[in-house]
Amino acid sequence: MSENIRIQVSNFNAYYGDKHALKNLNIDIPGNMIVAMIGPSGCGKSTFLRSINRMNDLIDGFHVDGAMKIDGHDVYDKDIDVTKLRRNTGMVFQKPNPFPKSIFDNIAYGLKINKMCGNQKDLEEKVEKSLIEAGLWEEVKDDLDKSAFELSGGQQQRLCIARALVIKPEIILMDEPTASLDPISTSKIEELIQVLKSEYTIVIVTHNMQQAARVADRTAFFMLGEIIEYDVTSKMFTKPEKKMTEDYITGRFG
Repeated sequence: MSENIRIQVSNFNAYYGDKHALKNLNIDIPGNMIVAMIGPSGCGKSTFLRSINRMNDLIDGFHVDGAMKIDGHDVYDKDIDVTKLRRNTGMVFQKPNPFPKSIFDNIAYGLKINKMCGNQKDLEEKVEKSLIEAGLWEEVKDDLDKSAFELSGGQQQRLCIARALVIKPEIILMDEPTASLDPISTSKIEELIQVLKSEYTIVIVTHNMQQAARVADRTAFFMLGEIIEYDVTSKMFTKPEKKMTEDYITGRFG
């Protein structure tokens, strides 16, 4: 059965000025899968993630060559609508970054600026639905007017996931979403990620190899801007093809 390839990357290079950050990457990411990016700090994982929704465009001197396609459309085509691209690729960062607003207004904000709600009832239903999807509704339904900063770190991160989900992206990018969280909150986010893949394609950067082994369908191992190996996660962690991958996974370096 042929796979539905959502993100197709061919001979892709990225540069910060003269620094060659990503080197000739080739990777296909299927729809409704969780793909993890692992590798030591500074190896290009986050640069790759931010290249998918062109967040690196905001950095002076950043430029690319090669192809990065979503559903067959080149992300770096001069005619692409970058605002629409970013709306289609929700981003969740390492540290929760709620807006200094109420829980309700954090979620409603994206709907309002994107003109994606009709009347107040429609707005309330969409906010509730996204909080349910992010596994947070039961914990906050009686406190929607409270400041988002009153939530715990794990709840704030799930709020940020709900905020990303409410505008109905098709791809969710996560840059170490549990790095600053305790084990219980981490476990909740990991369970949530597994549930979300039925509706979304998820690309997650993680330093935690156990996390990659637990949640990812496939894993890509990055080193010095290159993808050394990309395979089904269970195979990668038990029988990697490359010695460098094995050395990294078993803690011999990195």
